[in-house]
Amino acid sequence: MDSDKISIEAAITRAGFGLYGCLMTALTALILIAFACIAYGVMFIVPTSACELQTTTAQQGLLASAPIISLLLGGVVWSYLADTRGRRAMLLICLAGGTLFNLIGTISVNWIMLMVFQLIAGIFAAGIYSVSMTLLSESVPMTHRNSAILIVASVMFLGQGIKGLIALPIISLTFSYYLPSLGIYWNSWRTLMLVFCIPAIVSGIALFFMQESPKFVFNKRGETETLEILKRIHRINNWRSKEELLIKGIIQDELILPKTQSSVRDQLFPLFKAPLLKSTIIMLFMNLTQQLTAFVVWMPTIADQFVRIVQTGDSTDLTVCDIIDMPVETDPDATPCALDQTSLLILLGLGASQSTFNLIISFLVNFTGRRNISIAVISLCGVSGILVNLVPNVIGSGLLFCVMLLGVVVVGLITAMCLALFPTNLRAMAISFTMITQYLGIVASVQLLNWLLTFNCAAGFYIFGSLFTSAAVAAFFLPDDRKAQTTETPQESVEDTETPAKKMY
Repeated sequence: MDSDKISIEAAITRAGFGLYGCLMTALTALILIAFACIAYGVMFIVPTSACELQTTTAQQGLLASAPIISLLLGGVVWSYLADTRGRRAMLLICLAGGTLFNLIGTISVNWIMLMVFQLIAGIFAAGIYSVSMTLLSESVPMTHRNSAILIVASVMFLGQGIKGLIALPIISLTFSYYLPSLGIYWNSWRTLMLVFCIPAIVSGIALFFMQESPKFVFNKRGETETLEILKRIHRINNWRSKEELLIKGIIQDELILPKTQSSVRDQLFPLFKAPLLKSTIIMLFMNLTQQLTAFVVWMPTIADQFVRIVQTGDSTDLTVCDIIDMPVETDPDATPCALDQTSLLILLGLGASQSTFNLIISFLVNFTGRRNISIAVISLCGVSGILVNLVPNVIGSGLLFCVMLLGVVVVGLITAMCLALFPTNLRAMAISFTMITQYLGIVASVQLLNWLLTFNCAAGFYIFGSLFTSAAVAAFFLPDDRKAQTTETPQESVEDTETPAKKMY
């Protein structure tokens, strides 16, 4: 071993965090907004297209479930390709494919065509989250990695509300132009689908000018090309200076598979062997507990009930479940196949609250560590969910419910921990595979919660609140990542490099 060589992690640290790091963080945030628009934009399209496509309730349910099915079908495939073919290249294909099929979906002549093209677009979009997060984490130094990932996650949460803000003025438009060649009417919901493609187009163009992951290139193509990429990153980060990046060589600092192994089985099998088995089990369990998204579906209805009760001043001694159980009055003058504006604004407010909370966490995480702050947030939000129906007051119960929903930000922390726990050539696969339990759980949770809120509302909060809180127990078995941050310095050399098992986290 050459003592003048440093680890790839130390080399990335020497390349610094400046203009390129900021651009990469901002671009990843835009990419995740594009992901939300492509994969979940159908939630706005389903109700607004109902009149023209004449969809039944069952058909609308199939349309709405298409994104989750797509994530299950495409996530592992794209992660495998990203681990074997490159993060940047696969991300460009995902963005291009998702945009293309989403655009084709705008001229759907019936609900089946819309569902098929939304399903295909979603399959392409399935790789966007894990691959973009992996590319970001491998392009910035460890000292800025936690903050960058959590800031991006904050923008993603806000992106859910941004979609509502975009949809608000477009859906309210009443124009309708007949296209005789297709036999369809071009109207507001088709226009909204078109607008939802813009973030993917812009981010795809910008990504074309960015660099591939230095860690991936080092593992797959060797030292020479990696040094060239690091020099370009250093040059952009220090664009005001002519200082050159001086690195004599790079050594490997983590456990990787032989380059001859590249099948899906070879990517998955190491996750269930030492030293990664423990991390895989914990990440699978922590993702399984992330089922608070099922409650978000009910937010507009619950919020409308809250507003009515607060305005009238009647029955303020009710809990959230008491409010949910109250009959909902239908407005006979409401426009059919139109989204309620209050619901869209509530979605924006919820996204803004989650984004703000996640930003606060991003500033604290370098002091507390990912594991410790995850335990604190999970405990706070999980216990709040358990206590929701033990507080017989509209405001108190409602505040506890909102605190519980803030717990969805833990997804960003789990992603950050997963990125640190697994080696470069398994990283995207690990994120995507462990998130499968979350997606499968959400499919079941939406149905289960629907039944519980109808027949035993309080049990729904107790079950999901307790399930979410159990993730804090699992997190205790993870190593304290603050120690890893203090050991990774630019001066790290081969003599200081620990064994792969110790350096994994």
